[in-house]
Amino acid sequence: MTAGRTVPFDLADVPVLLARTPAVLRVWLGDLPSPWLQANEGPDTFSPHEVLGHLIHGEEADWIPRARLILEHGPDRPFESFDRFAHRRRLADRSTAELLELFARLRADNLAVLAQWDLAAEQLALRGRHPELGEVTLGQLLATWVAHDLGHLAQIARVMATQFAAAVGPWHAYLPVLHRATRSP
Repeated sequence: MTAGRTVPFDLADVPVLLARTPAVLRVWLGDLPSPWLQANEGPDTFSPHEVLGHLIHGEEADWIPRARLILEHGPDRPFESFDRFAHRRRLADRSTAELLELFARLRADNLAVLAQWDLAAEQLALRGRHPELGEVTLGQLLATWVAHDLGHLAQIARVMATQFAAAVGPWHAYLPVLHRATRSP
């Protein structure tokens, strides 16, 4: 078996990939019945509905605010800690339809900010300070933003596929999505 191929990081790919997530989620989750939207993988994990809230909180408190800190202050001003569960307090009463709209608007706004910055490749090496990880670069932050989206899309797929775990019978052995251990919300 050969190792998988990877695509080299290219700043131009970041907005192209990030712009797709709201549309994917709108099509995927937009009119699903509540049981599908509320299913999760156990305590302290996210349902598809909660993933939306978490992504919204990231748009408000993580990616662009941290990139701005790097651009304006470098490692001299550390990032604020990110509460991965803050959406549970703030957005608990919102419908999935409302969250889909809010996420799409916030993502579009943040991508507009990113475009206005007109970042050059050299700026990807600028450093910031993460409260747990220490020094990180702007390029790493932007790459993480994309990987974070993709990870949560995979999580939603896993949560939804698991609803069929008992129904697939012997095909369970051929469906890694049904027996992959969960790691985090």
